[in-house]
Amino acid sequence: MSQNVAGLIDHTLLKADATKEQIRVLCEEAREYNFASVCVNPTWVKYASELLEGSEVKVCTVIGFPLGATTPETKAFETKDAISNGAHEVDMVINIGALKDKDNELVERDIRAVVAVSTGKALSKVIIETSLLTEEEKVRACELAVKAGTDFVKTSTGFSTGGATVEDVALMRKTVGPDIGVKASGGVRNTSDAQKVIEAGATRIGASAGVSILKGLTADSDY
Repeated sequence: MSQNVAGLIDHTLLKADATKEQIRVLCEEAREYNFASVCVNPTWVKYASELLEGSEVKVCTVIGFPLGATTPETKAFETKDAISNGAHEVDMVINIGALKDKDNELVERDIRAVVAVSTGKALSKVIIETSLLTEEEKVRACELAVKAGTDFVKTSTGFSTGGATVEDVALMRKTVGPDIGVKASGGVRNTSDAQKVIEAGATRIGASAGVSILKGLTADSDY
């Protein structure tokens, strides 16, 4: 795939057993292929930031990950800490149970807590975990994310019951309109998968398979 597609990929390693050596390789690959960012757990943000200093590759991290079941205050603190360690982008998981309870006020407050800390300092992305939601809930989650001021909505953590689908990406794009980013995460393993979600409206792809996507291969794992 073309170089501009590399610039849409968040080269991702979020597994609990990720080692320092694996993070180093991730960052080297991101430099080589000029990916948009590396996406790593908060404990690795400072190290990744040091490795990528002087490059155009951003450091992305995750907040309230992977369950989203921490408080808005905890997510705000986590965001502040990540940014202080060098994060340029933060992907936060919404309070999924609150969404299902139709507690829109809590869901919006949860997102705003992260947006308030990150505005002007880091891009914010809101993970809605589509595999756990009805269509109505997906739409409502996206609407609340936009209302709360996020830069992106994101399909999935990659750690739940399913990842990005073309249908979900299209629904999210339709809901948020043209000015908010849509990130497809989980399940994008090859060139064809990437092309399909881009055509459906994705402006960013979260994948551990970034190198395989660019080489036209299929990766064994998706996140």
